[in-house]
Amino acid sequence: MLQGALAGLAAGGLYAVLAVCLTLMSRLVRVVNFAQSATGMFGCYVAVFLAVHLGFPEWLATLAGILLGGALSAVLGWIVSTWLAEADTGTRSAVTVAVLLLLISLAFILFGNKPQPFHPLLAGPAFTVGGVVVSQVTVVTVALAVLVALGCRAVLARTALGVRLRALSERPTTAELLGIPARPLSVGVWTATGVIATLAVSIVAPSQSNDPTSLAMLVVPAAAAALLGGFRRLDLAVAGGLVLGMAQGAVAQADKLSVLRYFLPFLVIVALLLWTQRKEVWDAAR
Repeated sequence: MLQGALAGLAAGGLYAVLAVCLTLMSRLVRVVNFAQSATGMFGCYVAVFLAVHLGFPEWLATLAGILLGGALSAVLGWIVSTWLAEADTGTRSAVTVAVLLLLISLAFILFGNKPQPFHPLLAGPAFTVGGVVVSQVTVVTVALAVLVALGCRAVLARTALGVRLRALSERPTTAELLGIPARPLSVGVWTATGVIATLAVSIVAPSQSNDPTSLAMLVVPAAAAALLGGFRRLDLAVAGGLVLGMAQGAVAQADKLSVLRYFLPFLVIVALLLWTQRKEVWDAAR
């Protein structure tokens, strides 16, 4: 169980990074970006194509894929902030579901539906705990999740840019009347989260199921982790991602329970939704 839990930390770190991105998107631009991991998947697939079929150096292909993931997210952000600026969160989020399906379909058409030969950016063990080897991928993904959360919290709390972003998220109309550039800031948030998500997917993809659907649907466990913090708290998003990854790894070690790891994120989402609605349900029952 310990070995499985520590092995699951690599995926947990990825969930945590994506959950932080989802939380930032929800707080700052009023969107639950269901295409968060799909843009990362597409950028990673383009990087593999550049390296394997066109002979690009691995570092250059990876950099191009990360930039492409950020660019795709920026384009989506520009569309949402331009034509759906006054729409509610549900409508804006629904657009990202369409983009999720579009990118999966496009990946099938261009690259096929089989896993790709990803070149690992990190390989080998980092250290050993109780006889269990912890990989470099695990250490880097967990560290990346913590650093991104701390960095975003510091920017939002201590910088002029953070004050503008918080004003834009809490009072968008007032912020625009005061001269805060709403659209560039929104597109900037989309771009930054797209780059971070693509980087995280690039690190973890070689050691995970990396067909288009599996990578794109990483948004589901990430959403479960973000839901733990109500799409508002970055610390709980990180904790939720790490715990969920460890739980999946531990469950995978039990033969009779191994299939449960695929349903665990959905069970967590249902449980959290029921818990957040408990007051209304109990009031109605009384």
